[in-house]
Amino acid sequence: MTKKLLTMASTLALVAGAAFADDKPKIGAAVYGLNAEFMQIWAQALQNHPAVKQGLVDVTVFDGKYDALTQQDQFETMITQGFDAIIFVPIDIEAGAAAVDAAAAANIPVFGSNTRVNSDKLAAYVGSDDVQSGYMEAKYVLDKIGCKGNVVIIEGPVGQSAQIQRLEGNKKALAECPDVKVLEDQTANWSRAEAQTLMENWLTAHPGEINGIIGQNDEMALGAIEAVKAAGLDPKSFAIAGIDGVTDALHAVKDGNMASILQDGAAQAQGALDLAIAAVLPDYKPMSEIWTAYPDMPWADGKAKEYSVPWTPVTADNVDALLAARQ
Repeated sequence: MTKKLLTMASTLALVAGAAFADDKPKIGAAVYGLNAEFMQIWAQALQNHPAVKQGLVDVTVFDGKYDALTQQDQFETMITQGFDAIIFVPIDIEAGAAAVDAAAAANIPVFGSNTRVNSDKLAAYVGSDDVQSGYMEAKYVLDKIGCKGNVVIIEGPVGQSAQIQRLEGNKKALAECPDVKVLEDQTANWSRAEAQTLMENWLTAHPGEINGIIGQNDEMALGAIEAVKAAGLDPKSFAIAGIDGVTDALHAVKDGNMASILQDGAAQAQGALDLAIAAVLPDYKPMSEIWTAYPDMPWADGKAKEYSVPWTPVTADNVDALLAARQ
């Protein structure tokens, strides 16, 4: 992880009750957790948004610490302090609905980003199709093992929309390969360390039997790679895939140890912030460059309910450019 991102993790956990200028809209971002690089990239993109850098709005990022009750408490804080809009990246698709209801009752618009919440009171959502990514990563693994053999699946936090939808995509791909057996399927909560422990146990329980590893995010795929290496095995002898395009995964793709699909967290964050500002300032025009970067995702005057950020498979042809962008 880069020093810049580590600095972001420590500085973005801004305290509620920070001093705001009275004439600036106050926008809160409630994210499920800031421990890992992907959400640090997402949060950093908010601070790099032109409207924030030019001082047009004040943004506070709340670290949900991977806990639905903590996120609920943070919503109550934002409601009490009179925030003008909220961007929500929930840890739980169902539990997060109560927080959205509370904000709606206080007439505070909530914009979803990255992960979904099961609420019809969400103003709009900016994210990527997790069913599609789950299918793409599993298909890579299955194609590499020739649609036969044994695989394991390392899932995200049970109950989060990305876990639910990526698993749906995983199963869609697996249905196309009836001769492939899923030996193990458990959650590692997006954690590299938890995934490493799972994989160590699975390699012991199924010696020489595992051909493919489907990690529902890069952190968990990287944890699996560490377990494979610790067991004295070559990661290249497995088909391993993850999702997100975090920095260590980009290096692992370059080394030939795994496949990854870039999830543009920066676009998800900045798109949601443009929508939130437009809800508060009716004459506002979007300032993020993402709307020109993704012409297939039009601004639509900020009135659409769904904005879908495309996935970008990480390949030998684009990995160096993606790594350069992280410097």
